Amino acid sequence: MGMLTLPIKKKWFDMILSGEKKEEYRAMKPYYHSRFENIGLLNSVLEPTNEIRVVKFRNGYSRKSPSFYAWVKIRMGEGKPEWGAEPGKDYWILELLNIATDIRDI
Repeated sequence: MGMLTLPIKKKWFDMILSGEKKEEYRAMKPYYHSRFENIGLLNSVLEPTNEIRVVKFRNGYSRKSPSFYAWVKIRMGEGKPEWGAEPGKDYWILELLNIATDIRDI
């Protein structure tokens, strides 16, 4: 099982690193279903497993883009509009439990 890397916009990247934003949202689509299942956050019927995994978040798509690592737990629900969610829409919510800019600190 490899590490999942997710791109993230600079606004959200900075808010997470400052401690202001505690969750990251992803659409409930097959693209994310397979990725979250591959790292053990979802089971084969797309239910959260209650497992905690390390995910790499990168501000951009380049390997040289700034990044951080976070222990995450997943759940389904509505996100907060001030953190980028559309009101009334369900998302996979990645709860950010512990954050570090160096993998050795996670």
